[in-house]
Amino acid sequence: MSARRGPLRAWQQAALDKFLATKPRDFMAVATPGAGKTTFALRIATELIDDRTVDRVIVVVPTEHLKVQWSHAAARVNLSLDPNFKNSSAVNPAYDGIVVTYAQVGMHPFKHRAVASSKRTLVILDEIHHAGDAKSWGDGVREAYDDVEHRLALTGTPFRSDDSQIPFVRYEQDGEGHLVSQSDHTYGYGDALADGVVRPVVFLSYSGESRWRDSAGEEHAARLGDILNPEQTARAWKTALDPKGEWIPTVLNAAHTRLMQMRRNMPDAGGLVLATDTQTARAYAKILKKLSNTPVSVILSDDPTSSDRIEEFSQSTDEWMVAVRMVSEGVDVPRLAVGVYATSASTPLFFAQAIGRFVRSRMPGETASVFLPSVPVLLGLAENMEKSRDHVLGAEKSPDKEGWDDDLLAEANKKKTEQDMLEPTYESLGAEAEFSGLLFNGSQFTTGDITQEDQDFIGIPGLLDADQVKDLLRKKQSDELDRREQEEKAKRAAEAAEAHRREIFGLPSAPQNRKPAASDAAGEASGVVDEIAELRKELNTLVSIKAQSSGRPHGAIHTEVRKACGGPPTALCNAEQLQARIDFLRAW
Repeated sequence: MSARRGPLRAWQQAALDKFLATKPRDFMAVATPGAGKTTFALRIATELIDDRTVDRVIVVVPTEHLKVQWSHAAARVNLSLDPNFKNSSAVNPAYDGIVVTYAQVGMHPFKHRAVASSKRTLVILDEIHHAGDAKSWGDGVREAYDDVEHRLALTGTPFRSDDSQIPFVRYEQDGEGHLVSQSDHTYGYGDALADGVVRPVVFLSYSGESRWRDSAGEEHAARLGDILNPEQTARAWKTALDPKGEWIPTVLNAAHTRLMQMRRNMPDAGGLVLATDTQTARAYAKILKKLSNTPVSVILSDDPTSSDRIEEFSQSTDEWMVAVRMVSEGVDVPRLAVGVYATSASTPLFFAQAIGRFVRSRMPGETASVFLPSVPVLLGLAENMEKSRDHVLGAEKSPDKEGWDDDLLAEANKKKTEQDMLEPTYESLGAEAEFSGLLFNGSQFTTGDITQEDQDFIGIPGLLDADQVKDLLRKKQSDELDRREQEEKAKRAAEAAEAHRREIFGLPSAPQNRKPAASDAAGEASGVVDEIAELRKELNTLVSIKAQSSGRPHGAIHTEVRKACGGPPTALCNAEQLQARIDFLRAW
């Protein structure tokens, strides 16, 4: 029995003690990806099997691959779970239980009810939020397991993007007319990060101009990261992800360079590119094959060998894997250290599960690096990685509430990920990539705050720990602001000295609005563009500082400044309007 009772992490032991104290019928544990939910659940299973509280264990999972993964994990604690059970077959009595998918249960709930009720049973519902994915799944799970002895619900993300109630989850009123999910034990990403259980994540965002043509033949251009309406953002985002443009090759090259840096200290470090669909996944792999020193694995959800291919990659030292959504959840490849978020999915649920593939810690000093488009909704999700969420039923989506553009964008992306819906009205004309900033520990740092040298070593294992990186970036940001203030003071002092000199010698004042000659018009236009770019960077830096000090989202700060100063969205502001917003923030 000793093999069943290995040492547990502090959170696992605390949750186990809480469960064993009363052995409730229902217990939900919320733990961040990488924290060890499987180990915790199997410990409860072996405890209940050993003291004869239950005679059978049933594990319900979202995907076929996870059936095998759970079976292997159970075998390590001398618990035999059959991953090959079919709806048409009988339970093999040689096993302690079975592993099935939510889809299996939804297809034949009465069969699974018979299996669960024939013996005293513990049902482990892995990533239980998936039980609300389809009405048949939720209804099937309720029908199959409403009468078992114990139900253990597990999730790293106890929230959904809709109002589908999750079976066997307790909801309570919040006093504002909403029902909020309740967990029995919660261990969030912030907790796990403080304990060294997971790696910190460095997000590197890339902007750049995207160009496309609509159904009327009109050409459009927009810059990722600028304040755009949801339709423009969705078009610019999708254009950037087009493998025929320059954005993806540039970002993949940067990510590969980061991976090679990491492999100097972590020789088996691997990278994962998350793609939107099969066609783009193959195209991304083709680009990576020109960069990679090892074969590139392509994992497709409709490939029956996908589970084997994931396992092969996990056990190898190959550099890159490209996958569609199936690798975003529940797949344990601890050596993944670099990610490229090249998908249009933007729900908090998907993002949290996707980033969870990179946070599994193996040794002190490791970090993960994730490259992503500079899209407000993604930056907001990255910024709030450490904040826990619950599933709220009945929350209204109102354009008067903060973040409503993100909800519209998520809905737009749902419609625009299918080629047949998008192609008749859209044609990608290309996109360029440009590094726009770095986000770490909930704080954003723009290109004005950090140098290329900083980018090269931040996040490399063994050089700086999480707190040192955070301190370095904040010092860089402070230094950059001080430098700009000194430059501004020097400029004003020089202008004052020149005005004083002209006054002494009776010279006319310096011209303020000289009309440019034809010969220097192009140079002046370039200077105006450069000035606006610098002002935007300064504005974003000040917004970032204000967001850090107030704990509010960057978008909320931008909105408040725009209300106070007037004018168009930041992307459309001229130099005077940008300077007015900068002055407002400095005086705030």
